Amino acid sequence: MSGVTTTFSEGLSGANLRIGIVQARFNAHIGDKLRDACMAELKALGVADDDIEMVTVPGALEVPLALKVLAASDEFDALVAIGCVIRGQTYHFELVCNESARGITMVQLDHGLPIANAILTVENEAQAQARLSKGMEAARVAVEMALTLEDLSE
Repeated sequence: MSGVTTTFSEGLSGANLRIGIVQARFNAHIGDKLRDACMAELKALGVADDDIEMVTVPGALEVPLALKVLAASDEFDALVAIGCVIRGQTYHFELVCNESARGITMVQLDHGLPIANAILTVENEAQAQARLSKGMEAARVAVEMALTLEDLSE
């Protein structure tokens, strides 16, 4: 590690990076839009189609396990979690949001692999629609963190 801080906000390039995406199918009408924005941004950043692997799971609680399997494969430079949890009328919302976020963080720390979390946790459909840019942002975070960890390990 050189001790030099690198900023990637300009000239961010995902060329030669391998990115895995795990998408929850619950609330797919939102998740699909997040995924499309993420994929478009990854491609705009130079990540090749063949270097993006997409996996779907039933819901947000299943995302961490799929991420763990991808992380354990040592085939990826970064991962992205995509989904949407919309508050219902029960406490289940808090459990799903908290446990999926905790699981994602655990996988990231256990494997030393960056995971961009684009699982929206919102009160209603309007909030979800207003946050669709999180898919694009997650792509940028994944690429930037992969490059940052690359620099840190030099």
